[in-house]
Amino acid sequence: MARNILVFYGSYRRDRQGIKLARWIVDALNARGDDAALIDAKEVGLPILDRRFSDYGDGEAPAAMAELAARISAADGFVFVAGEYNGGLQPGLKNLTDHFLEQYYWRPAAIASYSAGPFAGIKSATAWRGTLAVMGMVVTSTALSLARIGGAFDADGKPAGEDGGRLAKAFPRFADDLGWWIDAAKTQRESAALPF
Repeated sequence: MARNILVFYGSYRRDRQGIKLARWIVDALNARGDDAALIDAKEVGLPILDRRFSDYGDGEAPAAMAELAARISAADGFVFVAGEYNGGLQPGLKNLTDHFLEQYYWRPAAIASYSAGPFAGIKSATAWRGTLAVMGMVVTSTALSLARIGGAFDADGKPAGEDGGRLAKAFPRFADDLGWWIDAAKTQRESAALPF
């Protein structure tokens, strides 16, 4: 049965490079038989966080927020495509993520990081691990990291060059790890009451 996976991306920059990685991950997961979809913060258009979804009464949340809350609640797992901004979290992705909380509980998340330089967004990925864990997700141990994203994809959005080659080679293990945790968490949610 196909796993329902949401791929979150959060850059608002004019010449976004990470969107290539996010779209490729969606396509690669779907090619494996999963049901993956992109959640692009820029397209969703939530405001800077004032009230979380849970702060609204039934039927009072803005439509885009309510729709996304339902999609998150229905998902089996998540991928966070994390760019590195000044050695830290990408603000657009963090803002999108923070609008929700219990919708993420007891499901796994994987982190795919990237940067324009050689360090592949590792500092951002490290910061996201703690953030996602605090938000109730199990963070998988296999990260996906892409250096020099500007040259890592060809005109058709396929991995290219040395960095793109490393990405394509590392992806199966990344996806297998996420899939294993999705299946384990789903089985547990179906067989036991949630702890709180």
